[in-house]
Amino acid sequence: MNYAKGHHIGHYQPTRTETATAVAPTVGQVRKMATKTKGCKPGAERQTEVRTNSHATNGILKCTFLPKLKTAQPVQACQKTEKDFYQSLSKLAGHYSIEPMQTQQNYSFPYNMVLAMWDMETKVKRTTTNWDGFKLVQGSNKTFFTTEEKYNVGTTLYYIPIVPLFKMLKDPNRKKTAQLLISVCSYLYHIADIPYYRQQDSYLYWMYQMHKDWVEHDDETDETAMYLSELRNAEYLGNKIEQKLFNRANLKFFEQRLNRFKCLETFDTQCWQVACNAFVLYTEYPTASIFRNAPMPEKDPYNDDYENEVIGMQKYISFVADTKGWLYESLTDSINNEFNEYGEMEEPTISKSFDGSKLTKVNLDFENRLFTLLDDLCNVLYDYKRTEK
Repeated sequence: MNYAKGHHIGHYQPTRTETATAVAPTVGQVRKMATKTKGCKPGAERQTEVRTNSHATNGILKCTFLPKLKTAQPVQACQKTEKDFYQSLSKLAGHYSIEPMQTQQNYSFPYNMVLAMWDMETKVKRTTTNWDGFKLVQGSNKTFFTTEEKYNVGTTLYYIPIVPLFKMLKDPNRKKTAQLLISVCSYLYHIADIPYYRQQDSYLYWMYQMHKDWVEHDDETDETAMYLSELRNAEYLGNKIEQKLFNRANLKFFEQRLNRFKCLETFDTQCWQVACNAFVLYTEYPTASIFRNAPMPEKDPYNDDYENEVIGMQKYISFVADTKGWLYESLTDSINNEFNEYGEMEEPTISKSFDGSKLTKVNLDFENRLFTLLDDLCNVLYDYKRTEK
């Protein structure tokens, strides 16, 4: 079972995605409403059909015609737009290593531009992993392209459980493995900036606190003692593991732990591979945070409620106590219900303008690898229960 991908965000479906899996049953795709065709009235006499002779040619059906495009711009303005367009297109093609179709001389304005955009969209989509589209911006003085690259998180909750890690530390047969994963989690805690559920400014801290208040103020039932026990364990174990992650010696001895680790079975090998990937990422991106390319909220003069309409990255990425039991099921139910009220989801995004200004060669390589790392880490922590002795 792919653990991280097994816990999903309710019925939420990003506007770019056609389908999504969820904890709760997924809402099906929207189907187009069937329209009834008006038929002839009963008894009405049909009009005699007139057909061409069977030997008549139907070649006209094989022809295609370009749409008639009108422009209100004067000739000089059109020439300026066309010139800017191809200059920007050339920069865009060079940046993404694309060989564009030759349209400038072969087709007239503005058909040449429409065809060039279609060609570029088709080719870049094939070669660029995180491609999310481009726009043609026509300002008062210049026409240029802007592109957007985005990491699609789908509907996955990237919640890293710490209870399996705590149990692993107490297991004599897994202590070395646990220390290796402690270094991984310490990197995620300090450098990648993954929120921790015991920190008061984290989203899950308040979710846990809300459930604690519910249990303490609700009428007592046969399950109340069990609920309170789970909440106390979540707080206690969360504090204990955070103390270990907070110690930066885990980063100092990260490489040493990797080199000295001995794989005795498949589970050890899987944990070692996760740690290797984390260490390489840490080495190549020693200061990169998972939020480095979080989209900036767009200022809307007519809407001051942005935070209440968008699922922030800090809400679906976090350390969590455990991913089983009453408490987690209750948490995910609440999260599903809340996320269903949102209309959009924050995802790592890069925007680039091909307007002649200098382009920095930024990409989403870090995010691609980090989200894969989170997925793999959650898998080994989930699988630990099956290897626990």
